Amino acid sequence: MTDLTSLIALLQFADGLFPSGGFAHSFGLETYAQEGTVRDATGLRDFISTHLEGSAGPADAVATALAARAGAVADRDTCIALDQRLDAMKTVPELRSASRQMGRQTARAAAALGRAGAALGRVHATLGEPFAEGLAAAIDDELTPGHHAVVFGAVTGRAGASPEIAAAAFLQSTAALLVGAGLRLLPIGQLEGQRVLAAMREPIARLARRAAAADVDDMWSFTPGLEIAGVRHADLEGRLFRS
Repeated sequence: MTDLTSLIALLQFADGLFPSGGFAHSFGLETYAQEGTVRDATGLRDFISTHLEGSAGPADAVATALAARAGAVADRDTCIALDQRLDAMKTVPELRSASRQMGRQTARAAAALGRAGAALGRVHATLGEPFAEGLAAAIDDELTPGHHAVVFGAVTGRAGASPEIAAAAFLQSTAALLVGAGLRLLPIGQLEGQRVLAAMREPIARLARRAAAADVDDMWSFTPGLEIAGVRHADLEGRLFRS
């Protein structure tokens, strides 16, 4: 990825301030925090590692990499087929809904950014327009679920990110999202949170490389403990997060 404009577009989509709605989700962490299973920075690191190694890496990051490859050539049909495969793998209603919500928001924002660039008289292909508009329309018309990993990969791939770089950025943003949730749920400070995030660098790089070399049939996910926590989250009496 040598073009600075493409790199900046990738950073924008991966940034925690991007309006994907990720701040509203803990992906089961809140259940563990309320039960006292995850109590400190060490527990948070183990939770994030489990999520990355057992689900986000072998399933979502692979979808991101494949979608980046399809997005680069504006292949919406492949993105939709990939999206439907990922949807079948997400069996927990809260977690499936969270992924869909974040993807829908990302697609709408990407389409709006493309329209804004066109209105200014600039053709911003790095924002995926009109590809992002077509993808957002397919999600709104319920032709495809619109999972975050697929949309993220498609629009960043269209912006010029390689499959490996797109997968790495997706995993980094996922880890950062969970660290942010941990800072609100656990008695840890910002520095501890950054140490946890730094500890994820090598696993993220390794998982991103694997994702870029994988095919759709290589996708898998196995995190029964986290999925049970996701199911139980709906019954918590008090909640800060939607998942």
